[in-house]
Amino acid sequence: MKPRCFGRFTLLLRVGVVAGWAVTGLAVTRAAEVAPDALATQTREQRDARMAWWRDARFGMFIHWNVSSVPAGVYHGKHNAFAGEWLMHDEKIPVPEYRQYAAHFNPTQYDADAWVRVARDAGMKYIVITAKHHDGFAMYHTDISTWGIRDAGPFKRDPIAELAAACQKHGLKLGLYYSQAQDWNHPGGATPGGKWDKAQAGNFDKYLREIAVPQVREILTKYGPVAVLWFDSPYEMNRERANLFLPLLELQPGILFNNRLGGEYAGDFETPEQGLPENAAADRDWEVCMTMNDTWGYKSTDHHWKSAETLIRHLVDIASQGGNYLLNIGPTPEGLMPAASVERLAAVGRWMNTNSAAIYGTSASPFSKLPWGRCTKKVDASGARLYLHIFEWPAKGDLLLPGLKGTVEAAYLLADPAQKPIPFSANSAGVVLALPTSAPDALLPVVVVRITGQLQVTP
Repeated sequence: MKPRCFGRFTLLLRVGVVAGWAVTGLAVTRAAEVAPDALATQTREQRDARMAWWRDARFGMFIHWNVSSVPAGVYHGKHNAFAGEWLMHDEKIPVPEYRQYAAHFNPTQYDADAWVRVARDAGMKYIVITAKHHDGFAMYHTDISTWGIRDAGPFKRDPIAELAAACQKHGLKLGLYYSQAQDWNHPGGATPGGKWDKAQAGNFDKYLREIAVPQVREILTKYGPVAVLWFDSPYEMNRERANLFLPLLELQPGILFNNRLGGEYAGDFETPEQGLPENAAADRDWEVCMTMNDTWGYKSTDHHWKSAETLIRHLVDIASQGGNYLLNIGPTPEGLMPAASVERLAAVGRWMNTNSAAIYGTSASPFSKLPWGRCTKKVDASGARLYLHIFEWPAKGDLLLPGLKGTVEAAYLLADPAQKPIPFSANSAGVVLALPTSAPDALLPVVVVRITGQLQVTP
């Protein structure tokens, strides 16, 4: 099925190169005073310190949830083949008609604490939720517009406030998604492919000044620590317009933001969707966002769920290339995570309970290609640990680490608390492990190889 996404970004978006990112200490009083190189004043060491928690985490939860969960991909009895959260755009639903869905958005079963526990138990370290998606509906208590969960429907609680409190309680970082340019309900908001309702007409710069910028200020001041601001998407966002948002980052010292602000600002990390980037830049951080089925928001007819094994392999594949995995949930209009999502995350969590050391704090594989699986690594002053994620267990037991020339100290299964040694030998091709002839764990076993001294791998 054709992938659907936030801003139809199915390719890796790289909107510029800036050497560093100074999120704190911007000496500005108005957005127009931000110099083009104002974000390039931070040293590499300062940026690395700010990115440290994110690089260590490797695994987070994306949540796409708003009033679009009410129609759930169905319009006038027609099941849209692709659209969930994009239903208004794809079916060209008039603004007054779409706004009627808000009267039926009453997620009384929403339990932020339960959601965060699902993420925590799956091994996720941060959550990014849609504070406002492209339909312009604020999922928090905004004073800037009446098109939001407090004023437009029967549900009067603040979902973002409750989620922020639960994240702090359980030790997860909170990230907020905000569609700064694309807005199908507020006059002047950008709509790719053109506007279809006269109610959408208006001045884009007025929309930015009166809706988007004030709302971003709100979400960065109302909910305590915000670790990530996930912009989406940069339609019509030139440098001057993007500069309206930069001073707001001062409100959250240390905050990270992605590469979708626009104005040729590269942000702190890139955001490929639904797959790994083909040529990720070595000097750039990146995070793959991916759905569990085919849709970001809740869609009642989308039952094409990926298996838990596939999700674990995605996590491993991404970590083995030095990226983060932001795995999406699309809750129902009642405020529930779909049971299929919860079941799969529980299975991922069981694997992470045993194997999280092979994910957290790791960096990319030193091997260019491994036919039997993937590798993540940790390197310190004493040597290195290689974590071998074995997708295809060798039938004869011999597992080659091609080109490995470092001194192997020990090898053992990560799941084995006794660390029973796995025999190994070196030859001209590399190091060969003598594994058992059958896998001890059907769901992606991990072997640890400890290296003393310098890690050396030749092509």
